[in-house]
Amino acid sequence: MKYSVVIFPSSQVQEVANSYRKRYDPTYALIPPFIRLKEAFDLEESALPQLVDHLEQVASSTDAFSVRFHRVSTFHPTNNVIYLGIQNKEPFEAIHQKIMAHFAQKEVYAFVPHLTIGRDLADDELKDVVSQLSMAKIDLTTLVDRFHLVYQLEDGTWTVYQTFLLQK
Repeated sequence: MKYSVVIFPSSQVQEVANSYRKRYDPTYALIPPFIRLKEAFDLEESALPQLVDHLEQVASSTDAFSVRFHRVSTFHPTNNVIYLGIQNKEPFEAIHQKIMAHFAQKEVYAFVPHLTIGRDLADDELKDVVSQLSMAKIDLTTLVDRFHLVYQLEDGTWTVYQTFLLQK
């Protein structure tokens, strides 16, 4: 089965992100807006208890923190993805490193904490949308006090397997 580890921001941030995702993200209906801590990976069910134990240890050794989204950016030309940029990336990088200690295989892309609001756009459309959205004032904050192990269903939707509360 395919799994991932994500953070869902507050409902206020999700509303703003979804106002863009409805138009620019074909995965809009498959998962709420999220910040990915671990790329999607395949895992046998027999290995799940070990991963859950590891994620519980990560959560218990991590303090809750606030995050501020402050701009619209893109990964172009590597990927035609538009995202809300995060101002304070350090807490995400720390939790990502803790999670990755469980995995032998490196990820495909360098870890850049972000909230995707658009993907799979043609180059011209991407440039138009980014230039338009870069003029928007983005100033959103959310408390991060949990992360989630999610899994993908046969229809492509993602659902929460388990939630891990951060130490307060």
